[in-house]
Amino acid sequence: MLVYVLNKYGKPLMPCKASKAKKLLKKKMAIVKQIEPFTIQLLYGSAGYKQEITLGVDIGSLYIGLSASTKIQELFSSEVVLRNDIVKNISTRKEARRNRRLRKTRYRKPKYQNRTKNKGWVAPSIKNKIQMHVKVIRNTYKILPICKMIIEIAPFDIQKVQAQESESIRYQDGYSMEFGNLRQFVLWRDNHECQFCHGKTGDKILNVHHIESRKIGGNSIDNLITLCKTCHNNYHNGKIKLKIKRENKYRDATAVNYIQKNVCDELTKLGYVYSITYGYITKYNRLKMKLPKHHYIDAFCIAKNLNAHKLNYYYLQKQVRKTNRQIHKFKILKGNNKRINQAPKYVFGFQLYDKVKYKNRYYYVFARRKTGGFDIRDLNNNKINNGWVSYKYLSLVETRKSMLVQKEWRLD
Repeated sequence: MLVYVLNKYGKPLMPCKASKAKKLLKKKMAIVKQIEPFTIQLLYGSAGYKQEITLGVDIGSLYIGLSASTKIQELFSSEVVLRNDIVKNISTRKEARRNRRLRKTRYRKPKYQNRTKNKGWVAPSIKNKIQMHVKVIRNTYKILPICKMIIEIAPFDIQKVQAQESESIRYQDGYSMEFGNLRQFVLWRDNHECQFCHGKTGDKILNVHHIESRKIGGNSIDNLITLCKTCHNNYHNGKIKLKIKRENKYRDATAVNYIQKNVCDELTKLGYVYSITYGYITKYNRLKMKLPKHHYIDAFCIAKNLNAHKLNYYYLQKQVRKTNRQIHKFKILKGNNKRINQAPKYVFGFQLYDKVKYKNRYYYVFARRKTGGFDIRDLNNNKINNGWVSYKYLSLVETRKSMLVQKEWRLD
């Protein structure tokens, strides 16, 4: 296992072996800076020598791949899991606020200024992913003296992917150009016929239905189908079930198009120097080396040190939310009583997502009870003792952060 080293002033040096780091810590010539990736800081002046390290970055909407290597040895490998609950959380907050405004409460003067979208506005879910790309790259630069960075971009042409017969569809205008709105286009696409009963109910009133809820699936054309009013009401009353599933989702491909451009712009503003490669080159190198498909392996191929000795482990990083700001549960009990949705911040000295040690292994706190029971798991969601362990058997290793890190052994 490699140990990452910082000099006396906190600047990165070349990593060392665990045996050497153990001697430095024993002689009190270094201190532990962080647990994972395990990093030490020297207490004496050391210039050290540096090799040419290349960082490969695989940009994605769900995952990020990172790999830093020299021509001889891979020094760092990581796969980052991004948050995908922001859209749902914002929609839930919107419902709660709308319900609160409709209640008979004191009059509040409307604030129109906070409802406008300024120039350069970015959706919160995309903004979070852009920030996390920049953050994990900066964190890698903090533990390794990286000389060169290569970023893979993979532009997706969604319009071309959707158009099966490009000659009959005006490429720049899209599908619904000649229609007044999406509803007219969906009705025309479905031949003005209910897609469940196909006219058997005799109901002539047609509605446009979301296959996935609007909260999750949005108003995309492939998420809309035509249902007659009878079938539409029966579905929402739970009398019938639709077997129609949404086939193609281009949400992630669309997000990547926006993310990769903005990540490159942010890195340029911060003064990072990088070069660009493309997905087809990465795929060619991966197939040439007969490597399996993983994001950290793609990042290794992006760095282009294909003959370097690969690490037998990688760091799995997962982003989590820090706080839950919902004070009460939505369901109101009898007597107009509300249940508290938030648990105390500290329970017997532990808080949510703290890193703890249990039977010489590291876990994270995913839930806690006032009585002192803790649901501890690893990042693969493996529970211990059916999830609940007493606080008496836990010891605090590291307080919670927005990024949870765990070492995983590679199987390739």
